[in-house]
Amino acid sequence: MQKRPQSRAQVAAAQRPAKLKQAIWGSVLLLGGGIWAGQLFAESHENITVSHGYNEFGDLKYPADFPHLDYVNPDAPKGGEISVSSNGSFDSMNPFATLTGTPGALASSVYERMMTATSDEVGSVYCLLCETLEYPEDESWVIFNLRKDITFSDGTPMTAHDVIHTHELFREQGTPSYRAGIVQLVESYEAIDDHTVKFSFSADSPVSGRISQMGSSIVFSKAWYEETGARLDESRMETSPGTGEYVIGEVDPGRQIIYTRNPDYWGRDLPINQGRSNFDAIRIEYFADTSAAFEAFKAGEFTFRRESSSLNWATAYDFPALEKGWVVRDTLEDGTLPAATGFVFNLRREKFQDRNLRLAIGRMFNFTWTNENLQYGLFQQRTSFWENDRLRATGLPEGRELEMLETVRDLLPAEIFTEEAFMPHESGTRPLDRGNLREALALMEAAGYVTGDDGLLRDANGGTLDIEFLETRQSFDRILNPYIENLQRLGVNITYNRVDPSQYQARTQANDFDMIFGFWVNGLQEGRGIEQKFGCEDKDDVFNPAGYCNPAFEELAKFVTAADDYEEMSAGVRAIDRIMRHEYFIVPVWYLGKNWVAYYDMYEYPENLPEFGLGHLDYWWFNQDKADALTAAGAFQ
Repeated sequence: MQKRPQSRAQVAAAQRPAKLKQAIWGSVLLLGGGIWAGQLFAESHENITVSHGYNEFGDLKYPADFPHLDYVNPDAPKGGEISVSSNGSFDSMNPFATLTGTPGALASSVYERMMTATSDEVGSVYCLLCETLEYPEDESWVIFNLRKDITFSDGTPMTAHDVIHTHELFREQGTPSYRAGIVQLVESYEAIDDHTVKFSFSADSPVSGRISQMGSSIVFSKAWYEETGARLDESRMETSPGTGEYVIGEVDPGRQIIYTRNPDYWGRDLPINQGRSNFDAIRIEYFADTSAAFEAFKAGEFTFRRESSSLNWATAYDFPALEKGWVVRDTLEDGTLPAATGFVFNLRREKFQDRNLRLAIGRMFNFTWTNENLQYGLFQQRTSFWENDRLRATGLPEGRELEMLETVRDLLPAEIFTEEAFMPHESGTRPLDRGNLREALALMEAAGYVTGDDGLLRDANGGTLDIEFLETRQSFDRILNPYIENLQRLGVNITYNRVDPSQYQARTQANDFDMIFGFWVNGLQEGRGIEQKFGCEDKDDVFNPAGYCNPAFEELAKFVTAADDYEEMSAGVRAIDRIMRHEYFIVPVWYLGKNWVAYYDMYEYPENLPEFGLGHLDYWWFNQDKADALTAAGAFQ
């Protein structure tokens, strides 16, 4: 169970030894509470924490001497292959050039980060490329003490100079939003020696997320980039060597990628890696669409499938491989925060500026009928951008959340304070809910539209409400078509345009759409990233598909990024959730809260799967005897 979150001051106090012994720079004390940390007395008399991990608001679960993560099988055998599918195509193996190409799946997996998260904690990160990190109480800087035995996959050593070079690459050639954020965050940086790197933060940057941001740093080979002249922002198949457990094996552009284990991986004996990365190879097969992928799975062309179609899950798992016991079909718990999915309005379009119009379009989506008749009653309706009890706004605002909202009262409608948190509309059991149709017509009238003689909504100038819904998945037709028909009944001149994946990516990256089925990936602990997802400065970024921009959000986000404990952060997120739900820039749809998986019966997983991860490519493993039996039985083509 997660320990009670603490403020930075509380954590520092808990880590401060009862009697401070004479210390020199770099000494480390073993403190109570299972956290390896030290308070060092530098010349400035500043308290310095030295630790093997970091959690911004709470305790670390694992002490410095932990043997392995609780949820892995440390004795899991190494070997075998797991294969999965991906839809569409790819034309690049550089995952950091998202604006100039379509990168292959898992292309970033060959690179490691300075620190790594676990699947059974909220907010904790542990040293991976570093051995320890150091930071003062005000978190004005952080030092990473690197491990001295790290090598890239080409055998060359990784040093602090590679860390600095990578940081400079991202500052110069990363995505525009990342460049802007990192330049504002980091004031200076230096390689103190070959295995020590320091980042100093801008005094006016929010404290929240500083160390976590730098702990998530990826490291590239400086020598490779200098020798090749490659750029971070260019689409290319050639990749720099990484430090990760896997390397790129075979690549068939647009069709297949195979990642293979690096036999000389430097970090195989680290405690945090025990029982993980158990497969010798990870193979990714590409298919034109989900239907083709499912047929290939049934034939054994790939061996592990995460199902996302309720139609398939309810009706299509009756194929011979399953009936013969070759394939396992299972539902596993999923405690991760569901993505904030729905039908997204492109607020960059003038026609979507009126909230009444957006509400009217939303009224025509019938979740109840869709779930019961098209999704077999398997889903729940999403209400919040943070669909969980920690961060979801409920009822009327109160306590600290209300205090925060009061600071921007003049920027908010009165109903934020007088009405309970906005909830999705309810619908009946018929495809077209006539009550909602009447409400939608009234909302459209309030937005300045009336129904013409031809049944189409027209504005004061006689213009129709023209909307294009852009999509790429054929499997989504059955869900979208009833919604499109309802919108046509309302009088919207709507077009459903399904395009190929490359065209879809190009248009969405250019914000060239009216409506799409989109999402935001939020977290159980928010910090600086919340501004990139919803902030005005990044409203044209790919991470903000709606182009959402609200001055009230800008002010409330400051509470989140400046929070010094989990309760303060949570109150800020709830306030933001409340106003964004009221803004209604996405029609909320559904979420599952479980993992639907099917796999050929040669994979096994730990009994105590963690709350926040499925881990099929991480801590599952291969059973050779079962695989041999399946092969002998003719399970694979």
